Amino acid sequence: MFVDQVSVYVKAGDGGNGIAAFRREKYVPKGGPAGGDGGNGGDIVFKVDEGLNTLMDFRYNRHFKAERGENGMSKGKHGKNATQYVIPVPPGTTVYDEDTNETIADLIEHDDTATIVQGGRGGRGNIRFANPRNPAPSMSENGEPGEDRNIRLELKVIADVGLVGFPSVGKSTLLSVVSAARPKIADYHFTTLSPNLGVVDTQDGRSFVMADLPGLIEGAHEGVGLGHQFLRHIERTRLIVHIIDMASTEGRDPYEDYVTINEELLEYDHQLRDKRQIVVANKMDMPDANEHLENFKQQLTEENVTIYPISTITKTGLDELLYAIADELEKLPKAEMIEEEVIIKPKVEEAPFIVTRDDDGAFMLKGPQIERLFKMTNFDSDEAVHRFARQMRQMGVDESLREKGATDGDVVRILDFEFEFIE
Repeated sequence: MFVDQVSVYVKAGDGGNGIAAFRREKYVPKGGPAGGDGGNGGDIVFKVDEGLNTLMDFRYNRHFKAERGENGMSKGKHGKNATQYVIPVPPGTTVYDEDTNETIADLIEHDDTATIVQGGRGGRGNIRFANPRNPAPSMSENGEPGEDRNIRLELKVIADVGLVGFPSVGKSTLLSVVSAARPKIADYHFTTLSPNLGVVDTQDGRSFVMADLPGLIEGAHEGVGLGHQFLRHIERTRLIVHIIDMASTEGRDPYEDYVTINEELLEYDHQLRDKRQIVVANKMDMPDANEHLENFKQQLTEENVTIYPISTITKTGLDELLYAIADELEKLPKAEMIEEEVIIKPKVEEAPFIVTRDDDGAFMLKGPQIERLFKMTNFDSDEAVHRFARQMRQMGVDESLREKGATDGDVVRILDFEFEFIE
Protein backbone atom coordinates (compact mmCIF):
# COMPACT_ATOMS: atom_id res chain seq x y z
CA MET A 1 0.00 0.00 0.00
CA PHE A 2 1.28 3.45 -0.90
CA VAL A 3 1.22 5.91 2.02
CA ASP A 4 2.44 9.45 1.35
CA GLN A 5 1.25 11.43 4.39
CA VAL A 6 1.22 10.53 8.08
CA SER A 7 1.31 12.24 11.48
CA VAL A 8 3.54 10.89 14.26
CA TYR A 9 4.77 11.84 17.73
CA VAL A 10 8.50 11.89 18.47
CA LYS A 11 10.13 12.18 21.90
CA ALA A 12 13.87 12.52 22.41
CA GLY A 13 15.50 10.86 25.41
CA ASP A 14 15.74 12.65 28.74
CA GLY A 15 19.17 13.32 30.19
CA GLY A 16 20.35 11.02 32.98
CA ASN A 17 20.34 12.34 36.54
CA GLY A 18 23.51 13.55 38.20
CA ILE A 19 24.11 12.10 41.66
CA ALA A 20 25.35 13.34 45.00
CA ALA A 21 28.16 11.11 46.27
CA PHE A 22 31.32 11.47 48.36
CA ARG A 23 34.70 9.82 48.37
CA ARG A 24 34.99 7.32 51.19
CA GLU A 25 38.44 5.80 50.79
CA LYS A 26 39.94 4.79 54.13
CA TYR A 27 43.11 6.85 53.82
CA VAL A 28 41.71 9.91 52.03
CA PRO A 29 40.68 12.45 54.68
CA LYS A 30 38.13 15.03 53.60
CA GLY A 31 37.63 13.22 50.31
CA GLY A 32 35.00 15.64 49.12
CA PRO A 33 32.21 15.30 46.53
CA ALA A 34 32.46 12.61 43.85
CA GLY A 35 29.04 12.47 42.17
CA GLY A 36 29.24 12.16 38.37
CA ASP A 37 27.11 13.79 35.69
CA GLY A 38 24.30 12.00 33.92
CA GLY A 39 24.56 11.05 30.25
CA ASN A 40 22.80 12.93 27.47
CA GLY A 41 19.51 11.63 26.13
CA GLY A 42 19.28 10.25 22.59
CA ASP A 43 18.31 12.42 19.62
CA ILE A 44 15.74 11.25 17.09
CA VAL A 45 17.25 11.43 13.61
CA PHE A 46 15.60 10.79 10.24
CA LYS A 47 17.86 9.32 7.57
CA VAL A 48 17.06 8.74 3.92
CA ASP A 49 17.07 5.14 2.74
CA GLU A 50 16.79 4.93 -1.05
CA GLY A 51 15.35 1.42 -0.71
CA LEU A 52 12.10 2.84 0.68
CA ASN A 53 9.37 4.36 -1.46
CA THR A 54 6.46 4.75 0.94
CA LEU A 55 5.70 5.89 4.50
CA MET A 56 3.90 2.60 5.18
CA ASP A 57 6.07 1.79 8.22
CA PHE A 58 4.78 4.91 9.99
CA ARG A 59 1.17 3.88 9.56
CA TYR A 60 1.39 1.23 12.28
CA ASN A 61 3.93 2.90 14.55
CA ARG A 62 2.98 6.49 15.33
CA HIS A 63 5.07 6.99 18.50
CA PHE A 64 8.86 7.07 18.59
CA LYS A 65 10.83 7.56 21.79
CA ALA A 66 14.60 7.63 22.18
CA GLU A 67 16.45 6.21 25.20
CA ARG A 68 17.34 8.38 28.16
CA GLY A 69 20.91 8.94 29.29
CA GLU A 70 22.44 6.84 32.04
CA ASN A 71 22.55 8.31 35.53
CA GLY A 72 25.85 9.56 36.90
CA MET A 73 27.93 7.30 39.15
CA SER A 74 30.20 7.64 42.15
CA LYS A 75 33.92 8.44 41.89
CA GLY A 76 33.04 11.19 39.41
CA LYS A 77 32.06 8.73 36.67
CA HIS A 78 29.94 10.15 33.85
CA GLY A 79 26.78 8.31 32.89
CA LYS A 80 26.70 6.84 29.39
CA ASN A 81 25.17 8.98 26.64
CA ALA A 82 22.21 7.39 24.90
CA THR A 83 22.63 6.51 21.24
CA GLN A 84 20.73 8.31 18.51
CA TYR A 85 17.46 6.78 17.41
CA VAL A 86 17.87 6.70 13.62
CA ILE A 87 14.62 6.25 11.68
CA PRO A 88 14.80 5.48 7.93
CA VAL A 89 12.57 7.47 5.58
CA PRO A 90 12.18 7.35 1.79
CA PRO A 91 13.83 9.99 -0.40
CA GLY A 92 11.54 12.94 -0.98
CA THR A 93 10.26 13.11 2.61
CA THR A 94 9.40 16.55 3.97
CA VAL A 95 8.97 16.92 7.74
CA TYR A 96 6.59 19.55 9.14
CA ASP A 97 5.78 20.64 12.67
CA GLU A 98 2.15 19.58 13.11
CA ASP A 99 1.32 22.49 15.42
CA THR A 100 2.96 25.37 13.55
CA ASN A 101 3.08 23.88 10.01
CA GLU A 102 6.71 25.02 9.71
CA THR A 103 9.16 22.97 7.67
CA ILE A 104 11.65 21.10 9.84
CA ALA A 105 13.57 19.22 7.17
CA ASP A 106 13.48 18.32 3.48
CA LEU A 107 15.21 14.98 2.87
CA ILE A 108 16.09 14.26 -0.74
CA GLU A 109 19.29 12.30 -1.34
CA HIS A 110 20.33 8.90 -0.01
CA ASP A 111 21.88 9.16 3.49
CA ASP A 112 20.57 12.72 4.03
CA THR A 113 19.97 13.14 7.77
CA ALA A 114 18.10 15.59 9.98
CA THR A 115 17.80 15.79 13.77
CA ILE A 116 14.09 16.17 14.44
CA VAL A 117 14.20 16.45 18.26
CA GLN A 118 17.24 16.75 20.52
CA GLY A 119 17.87 14.73 23.63
CA GLY A 120 18.16 16.44 27.01
CA ARG A 121 21.58 17.05 28.52
CA GLY A 122 22.57 15.05 31.55
CA GLY A 123 22.15 16.53 35.00
CA ARG A 124 25.25 17.63 36.89
CA GLY A 125 26.58 15.67 39.86
CA ASN A 126 27.53 17.32 43.14
CA ILE A 127 31.19 17.40 42.12
CA ARG A 128 30.21 20.23 39.73
CA PHE A 129 28.79 22.42 42.48
CA ALA A 130 31.85 22.41 44.73
CA ASN A 131 33.42 25.81 45.36
CA PRO A 132 35.55 27.42 48.10
CA ARG A 133 32.45 28.61 49.91
CA ASN A 134 30.79 25.18 49.77
CA PRO A 135 33.44 22.50 49.23
CA ALA A 136 31.08 19.56 49.95
CA PRO A 137 27.70 20.25 48.32
CA SER A 138 25.00 17.61 48.68
CA MET A 139 22.92 18.77 45.71
CA SER A 140 22.75 17.39 42.19
CA GLU A 141 20.66 17.99 39.08
CA ASN A 142 18.09 15.82 37.38
CA GLY A 143 18.51 15.30 33.66
CA GLU A 144 17.03 17.80 31.22
CA PRO A 145 13.83 16.58 29.53
CA GLY A 146 14.25 15.67 25.87
CA GLU A 147 12.36 17.61 23.22
CA ASP A 148 9.09 16.25 21.91
CA ARG A 149 6.81 17.34 19.10
CA ASN A 150 4.01 16.23 16.84
CA ILE A 151 5.19 16.11 13.25
CA ARG A 152 3.69 15.46 9.83
CA LEU A 153 5.59 13.57 7.15
CA GLU A 154 4.79 14.13 3.50
CA LEU A 155 6.34 12.07 0.74
CA LYS A 156 6.83 13.73 -2.61
CA VAL A 157 7.74 11.13 -5.22
CA ILE A 158 11.07 11.92 -6.87
CA ALA A 159 10.85 11.31 -10.59
CA ASP A 160 12.33 12.99 -13.66
CA VAL A 161 9.02 13.01 -15.49
CA GLY A 162 5.48 13.34 -14.15
CA LEU A 163 2.51 12.29 -16.29
CA VAL A 164 -0.53 14.51 -15.78
CA GLY A 165 -3.96 14.67 -17.39
CA PHE A 166 -7.60 13.76 -16.93
CA PRO A 167 -8.52 10.23 -15.83
CA SER A 168 -8.48 7.58 -18.56
CA VAL A 169 -6.39 9.57 -21.06
CA GLY A 170 -3.78 6.78 -21.19
CA LYS A 171 -1.13 7.74 -18.61
CA SER A 172 -0.93 4.27 -17.05
CA THR A 173 -0.95 2.60 -20.45
CA LEU A 174 1.93 4.78 -21.63
CA LEU A 175 3.97 3.93 -18.53
CA SER A 176 3.31 0.21 -18.99
CA VAL A 177 4.37 0.34 -22.65
CA VAL A 178 7.61 2.31 -22.25
CA SER A 179 8.83 0.76 -18.96
CA ALA A 180 8.69 -2.43 -16.92
CA ALA A 181 6.10 -0.94 -14.57
CA ARG A 182 2.75 -2.70 -14.45
CA PRO A 183 0.16 -0.21 -13.19
CA LYS A 184 -3.49 -1.24 -12.95
CA ILE A 185 -5.35 -0.33 -16.15
CA ALA A 186 -9.14 -0.36 -16.62
CA ASP A 187 -11.92 1.52 -18.42
CA TYR A 188 -13.08 3.58 -15.46
CA HIS A 189 -11.95 6.74 -13.73
CA PHE A 190 -9.35 6.64 -10.99
CA THR A 191 -7.93 3.23 -11.82
CA THR A 192 -4.67 4.72 -10.58
CA LEU A 193 -5.02 5.21 -6.83
CA SER A 194 -1.37 5.93 -6.07
CA PRO A 195 1.71 7.06 -8.03
CA ASN A 196 3.46 4.40 -10.09
CA LEU A 197 7.13 4.70 -11.01
CA GLY A 198 8.93 3.18 -13.95
CA VAL A 199 12.43 3.43 -15.43
CA VAL A 200 12.37 4.26 -19.14
CA ASP A 201 15.30 3.35 -21.40
CA THR A 202 15.58 4.99 -24.82
CA GLN A 203 17.03 3.31 -27.89
CA ASP A 204 20.14 5.51 -27.70
CA GLY A 205 21.04 4.38 -24.17
CA ARG A 206 19.58 7.20 -22.09
CA SER A 207 17.23 6.55 -19.17
CA PHE A 208 14.94 8.45 -16.81
CA VAL A 209 12.31 7.81 -14.14
CA MET A 210 8.68 8.39 -15.09
CA ALA A 211 5.80 8.73 -12.60
CA ASP A 212 2.18 8.01 -13.45
CA LEU A 213 0.08 10.19 -11.14
CA PRO A 214 -3.67 9.78 -10.45
CA GLY A 215 -5.88 11.72 -12.84
CA LEU A 216 -6.77 15.32 -12.11
CA ILE A 217 -10.21 16.85 -12.53
CA GLU A 218 -11.55 20.38 -12.26
CA GLY A 219 -11.33 21.56 -8.65
CA ALA A 220 -8.52 19.14 -7.75
CA HIS A 221 -6.53 21.87 -5.97
CA GLU A 222 -9.52 22.32 -3.63
CA GLY A 223 -9.70 18.62 -2.79
CA VAL A 224 -12.06 17.36 -5.49
CA GLY A 225 -11.38 13.86 -6.81
CA LEU A 226 -8.33 11.73 -6.07
CA GLY A 227 -5.65 13.66 -7.92
CA HIS A 228 -5.51 16.44 -5.33
CA GLN A 229 -3.79 14.04 -2.91
CA PHE A 230 -0.91 13.70 -5.33
CA LEU A 231 -0.49 17.21 -6.70
CA ARG A 232 2.44 17.60 -4.32
CA HIS A 233 4.34 14.92 -6.26
CA ILE A 234 4.42 17.12 -9.36
CA GLU A 235 6.59 19.61 -7.45
CA ARG A 236 9.47 17.11 -7.41
CA THR A 237 9.41 16.28 -11.13
CA ARG A 238 11.78 18.08 -13.47
CA LEU A 239 9.51 17.79 -16.50
CA ILE A 240 5.72 17.56 -16.90
CA VAL A 241 4.30 15.39 -19.68
CA HIS A 242 0.71 16.48 -20.25
CA ILE A 243 -1.32 13.72 -21.92
CA ILE A 244 -4.54 14.61 -23.75
CA ASP A 245 -7.22 12.29 -25.13
CA MET A 246 -7.20 13.71 -28.65
CA ALA A 247 -9.91 11.27 -29.78
CA SER A 248 -12.33 12.80 -27.25
CA THR A 249 -13.56 9.31 -26.35
CA GLU A 250 -15.48 10.65 -23.33
CA GLY A 251 -17.04 13.58 -25.15
CA ARG A 252 -14.78 16.28 -23.67
CA ASP A 253 -13.06 18.91 -25.78
CA PRO A 254 -9.27 18.27 -25.85
CA TYR A 255 -8.39 21.97 -25.67
CA GLU A 256 -10.69 22.52 -22.68
CA ASP A 257 -9.02 19.54 -20.97
CA TYR A 258 -5.62 21.11 -21.64
CA VAL A 259 -6.66 24.48 -20.18
CA THR A 260 -8.41 22.93 -17.16
CA ILE A 261 -5.44 20.80 -16.10
CA ASN A 262 -3.00 23.69 -16.44
CA GLU A 263 -5.26 25.91 -14.35
CA GLU A 264 -5.40 23.23 -11.63
CA LEU A 265 -1.59 23.02 -11.57
CA LEU A 266 -1.23 26.78 -11.26
CA GLU A 267 -3.92 27.06 -8.59
CA TYR A 268 -2.02 24.47 -6.53
CA ASP A 269 1.40 26.09 -6.94
CA HIS A 270 2.21 29.11 -9.13
CA GLN A 271 5.81 27.94 -9.44
CA LEU A 272 4.58 25.12 -11.67
CA ARG A 273 4.00 27.82 -14.31
CA ASP A 274 7.76 27.85 -14.97
CA LYS A 275 8.16 24.08 -15.11
CA ARG A 276 8.83 22.74 -18.61
CA GLN A 277 5.91 20.87 -20.13
CA ILE A 278 5.58 18.52 -23.10
CA VAL A 279 2.13 18.03 -24.63
CA VAL A 280 1.21 14.54 -25.86
CA ALA A 281 -1.78 13.88 -28.12
CA ASN A 282 -2.78 10.30 -27.31
CA LYS A 283 -5.22 7.87 -28.99
CA MET A 284 -4.31 9.07 -32.48
CA ASP A 285 -5.37 5.64 -33.84
CA MET A 286 -9.02 6.51 -33.12
CA PRO A 287 -11.46 8.07 -35.61
CA ASP A 288 -11.63 11.91 -35.69
CA ALA A 289 -8.38 12.20 -33.70
CA ASN A 290 -6.54 13.97 -36.52
CA GLU A 291 -9.38 16.46 -36.96
CA HIS A 292 -9.41 17.17 -33.22
CA LEU A 293 -5.64 17.66 -33.29
CA GLU A 294 -5.90 20.31 -36.00
CA ASN A 295 -8.59 22.15 -34.03
CA PHE A 296 -6.44 21.90 -30.93
CA LYS A 297 -3.45 23.47 -32.69
CA GLN A 298 -5.61 26.34 -33.94
CA GLN A 299 -6.90 27.08 -30.45
CA LEU A 300 -3.45 27.10 -28.84
CA THR A 301 -2.41 30.59 -27.81
CA GLU A 302 0.96 29.71 -26.27
CA GLU A 303 4.06 29.87 -28.40
CA ASN A 304 6.74 27.17 -28.60
CA VAL A 305 4.35 24.37 -27.60
CA THR A 306 5.42 21.17 -29.35
CA ILE A 307 2.79 18.46 -29.61
CA TYR A 308 3.75 14.81 -29.93
CA PRO A 309 1.00 12.63 -31.47
CA ILE A 310 1.15 9.03 -30.25
CA SER A 311 -0.91 5.89 -29.85
CA THR A 312 -0.15 3.64 -26.91
CA ILE A 313 -2.18 0.86 -28.59
CA THR A 314 -0.35 0.79 -31.92
CA LYS A 315 2.85 2.16 -30.28
CA THR A 316 3.32 4.80 -32.96
CA GLY A 317 5.20 7.98 -32.11
CA LEU A 318 6.62 6.60 -28.86
CA ASP A 319 10.31 6.71 -29.86
CA GLU A 320 10.06 10.35 -30.94
CA LEU A 321 8.35 11.21 -27.65
CA LEU A 322 10.95 9.42 -25.51
CA TYR A 323 13.83 11.07 -27.39
CA ALA A 324 12.21 14.48 -26.89
CA ILE A 325 11.78 13.82 -23.15
CA ALA A 326 15.41 12.72 -22.81
CA ASP A 327 16.58 15.80 -24.74
CA GLU A 328 14.60 18.12 -22.47
CA LEU A 329 15.91 16.44 -19.31
CA GLU A 330 19.47 17.00 -20.46
CA LYS A 331 18.73 20.74 -20.49
CA LEU A 332 17.27 20.67 -16.97
CA PRO A 333 19.86 20.27 -14.20
CA LYS A 334 19.09 18.06 -11.25
CA ALA A 335 19.10 21.10 -8.97
CA GLU A 336 15.85 22.27 -10.55
CA MET A 337 14.08 19.35 -8.94
CA ILE A 338 13.67 21.49 -5.82
CA GLU A 339 11.91 24.68 -6.80
CA GLU A 340 12.46 26.63 -3.60
CA GLU A 341 15.07 26.66 -0.90
CA VAL A 342 13.89 25.29 2.41
CA ILE A 343 14.74 27.71 5.18
CA ILE A 344 14.71 26.32 8.70
CA LYS A 345 13.50 29.12 10.90
CA PRO A 346 15.24 29.52 14.25
CA LYS A 347 13.18 28.79 17.31
CA VAL A 348 11.40 31.84 18.62
CA GLU A 349 12.62 32.73 22.09
CA GLU A 350 9.68 32.47 24.44
CA ALA A 351 9.32 34.32 27.71
CA PRO A 352 11.03 32.36 30.53
CA PHE A 353 7.71 32.26 32.40
CA ILE A 354 4.21 33.71 32.54
CA VAL A 355 1.92 34.11 35.54
CA THR A 356 -1.77 33.27 35.28
CA ARG A 357 -4.58 32.80 37.76
CA ASP A 358 -6.37 29.47 38.09
CA ASP A 359 -10.12 29.08 38.75
CA ASP A 360 -9.52 28.28 42.43
CA GLY A 361 -7.45 31.43 42.93
CA ALA A 362 -4.04 29.79 42.79
CA PHE A 363 -1.28 31.39 40.73
CA MET A 364 0.09 29.32 37.84
CA LEU A 365 3.69 29.58 36.63
CA LYS A 366 4.16 28.39 33.05
CA GLY A 367 6.96 28.64 30.53
CA PRO A 368 9.70 26.50 28.95
CA GLN A 369 12.59 27.87 30.99
CA ILE A 370 11.02 27.71 34.44
CA GLU A 371 9.49 24.28 33.75
CA ARG A 372 12.88 22.98 32.61
CA LEU A 373 14.52 24.29 35.80
CA PHE A 374 11.76 22.69 37.85
CA LYS A 375 12.17 19.30 36.19
CA MET A 376 15.94 19.40 36.63
CA THR A 377 15.73 20.22 40.35
CA ASN A 378 16.22 17.35 42.78
CA PHE A 379 13.68 18.18 45.49
CA ASP A 380 15.11 15.53 47.82
CA SER A 381 18.00 17.93 48.47
CA ASP A 382 17.44 21.03 50.59
CA GLU A 383 20.37 22.72 48.85
CA ALA A 384 18.77 22.10 45.46
CA VAL A 385 15.43 23.50 46.67
CA HIS A 386 17.12 26.66 47.95
CA ARG A 387 18.98 27.00 44.65
CA PHE A 388 15.70 26.69 42.71
CA ALA A 389 14.17 29.42 44.90
CA ARG A 390 17.15 31.69 44.18
CA GLN A 391 16.88 31.02 40.46
CA MET A 392 13.18 31.94 40.46
CA ARG A 393 13.92 35.14 42.35
CA GLN A 394 16.66 36.07 39.87
CA MET A 395 14.27 35.46 36.97
CA GLY A 396 11.83 37.93 38.50
CA VAL A 397 9.16 35.44 39.53
CA ASP A 398 8.63 36.98 42.99
CA GLU A 399 8.19 40.45 41.54
CA SER A 400 5.75 39.22 38.87
CA LEU A 401 3.67 37.37 41.47
CA ARG A 402 3.41 40.55 43.56
CA GLU A 403 2.34 42.51 40.49
CA LYS A 404 -0.42 39.96 39.90
CA GLY A 405 -1.63 40.43 43.47
CA ALA A 406 0.01 37.53 45.29
CA THR A 407 0.18 37.91 49.05
CA ASP A 408 1.74 35.93 51.89
CA GLY A 409 0.34 32.39 51.99
CA ASP A 410 -1.14 32.27 48.45
CA VAL A 411 -0.78 28.99 46.55
CA VAL A 412 1.57 28.93 43.55
CA ARG A 413 1.65 26.00 41.10
CA ILE A 414 4.30 24.80 38.68
CA LEU A 415 3.06 21.78 36.72
CA ASP A 416 1.75 19.42 39.45
CA PHE A 417 3.77 20.99 42.29
CA GLU A 418 2.32 23.49 44.80
CA PHE A 419 4.07 25.81 47.22
CA GLU A 420 3.16 28.87 49.28
CA PHE A 421 4.20 32.37 48.40
CA ILE A 422 6.10 33.85 51.35
CA GLU A 423 7.00 37.51 51.65
